[in-house]
Amino acid sequence: MSLAQANPLGVWQSRSTFVFALAASAVGLGNLWRFAYLTGEYGGGAFVITYLACLFLVAIPVLIAEVVIGTHGRGNPVAAVRHASDRSLRSRGWMILGMLSCVTAFLILSYYSVVAGWALAYANDMQAGVFDAASAVVVGERFEQFLRNTDELIYWHSGFLAICAGVSALGIRRGIGALVWLVVPAVIALLFVLANFALEAGNVPATKAFLFSTKSMDFTAESVLMALGHAFFTLGVGVGVGISFGAYAPDRIPVVRSVMVVAVFDTLVALLAGLAIFPVLFTTNMDPAMGPGLLFVSVPYAYGNILQGEVFGPLFFLLVVIAALGSVVALMEPVVGMFVQHAKLKRLTSVSVVALLAWLLGVAVILSMGDGWLAQWNLFGFLDQLTADILLPAVSLLTTIFVGWRMRREILQLELAREPALFFWLWRFLLRYIAPLAICVIVAAAFGFL
Repeated sequence: MSLAQANPLGVWQSRSTFVFALAASAVGLGNLWRFAYLTGEYGGGAFVITYLACLFLVAIPVLIAEVVIGTHGRGNPVAAVRHASDRSLRSRGWMILGMLSCVTAFLILSYYSVVAGWALAYANDMQAGVFDAASAVVVGERFEQFLRNTDELIYWHSGFLAICAGVSALGIRRGIGALVWLVVPAVIALLFVLANFALEAGNVPATKAFLFSTKSMDFTAESVLMALGHAFFTLGVGVGVGISFGAYAPDRIPVVRSVMVVAVFDTLVALLAGLAIFPVLFTTNMDPAMGPGLLFVSVPYAYGNILQGEVFGPLFFLLVVIAALGSVVALMEPVVGMFVQHAKLKRLTSVSVVALLAWLLGVAVILSMGDGWLAQWNLFGFLDQLTADILLPAVSLLTTIFVGWRMRREILQLELAREPALFFWLWRFLLRYIAPLAICVIVAAAFGFL
């Protein structure tokens, strides 16, 4: 083994499980409701090229840095950063990086599981034929009523979180390791089935014009900022998942190449999602949208009003549920690991505590929607803005500084020993100089300074 100690939380037996785990954590709701829409709205092919450049220059170096902390520290984010600090003869004050990443993961987990519960509810509705031949007005009203039905929201939020907690409680190998071998093949298979159906039954020319044509008039400075922002957030950096999963990886894995595989997979999933969604939307004359409006209004209407939609609509929402399951289980892991190592709790107890706390905060989020008791607070919007605009960039910026400037070069070289020397030099240069600047640009844009 390298300089790192053995991981008390467990370890996966193969590099493939590590890659699948990172891939399953990265493929979330954002891939389904964001990337394809941004591509169509902000320049088509030019946007994709810019996004890929930002992905490889900014997001991948930061994720590699997180994984390196994990492979060296062999523990939850707090313990791993502490170990890396000690071995680099740096202050243990850097443990704030691990703590903030766990806090960020927990806050996102609390409201992400609420949205994932919506997907579970809609999978059930699609299967029951609720949206068959329904008008766009009826579908929109159904979503509005659903968001005002506190009991129903809590029911589906609870059910989804219970599934995730059950998987996590089974442990690193039997739980998370087994899940990711289900999630990744299932996502690929469902996307191919849905994309094939959409291309056969949907409006392909309109989709081609929307997604793949290069529209120079739409490609502006704002397009570059949107590409940078999406590239930065799509891999799930800043929430400690890279550290935790790196800590479970086998010794001496090719970190750089593994992360690149995850990034390519994530991008392909996002593009396939566009091919699975937009032909169906365009053939039912629905305008493209982004966010919850796409998944819970436009898509149900489109599948409810297309031939064989009653078959493929439930499959689409099954895809959404599976993708969300991989992300939520991954978000739980940094916090669960912290409770196991620092509070000295058994894994089952740790999972129960984390799930209960996330459930409570999720219920508070639900009560801040519609006509709930906390409607005046809008916790959903607050938590989303707090994590996206402040915590995620802060954790990522601290990661670039800690790994790029404070960890000993000898440790980094040892953890990346299987990579060519050129890869190591290029990664460290990007991490030290390009990624921090890009993160500052994202923050400045988020607060309206650009």
